[in-house]
Amino acid sequence: MTRSSNTKNASSDAIAPSYEQALMELERLVADMEAGQLPLDQLLESYRRGAELLGFCRSRLQAVEQQVKVLEGEGLKQWGES
Repeated sequence: MTRSSNTKNASSDAIAPSYEQALMELERLVADMEAGQLPLDQLLESYRRGAELLGFCRSRLQAVEQQVKVLEGEGLKQWGES
């Protein structure tokens, strides 16, 4: 994959292969922006990319939270009720 992170019209499928990779990229973007050394255009693009990554991470966390609730409702309560 040699695609630049500056790709403006990336599909939601291309955000990141995993939650962990999205989080690492988001942390790197935040560090770069906090350093204050980015040109204005790159700063704006980094902000946009960060917003995409943040949305992806939030949706993954919500999906996992829902799965845990289902598992708790089906398996863990039955196990503790014996």
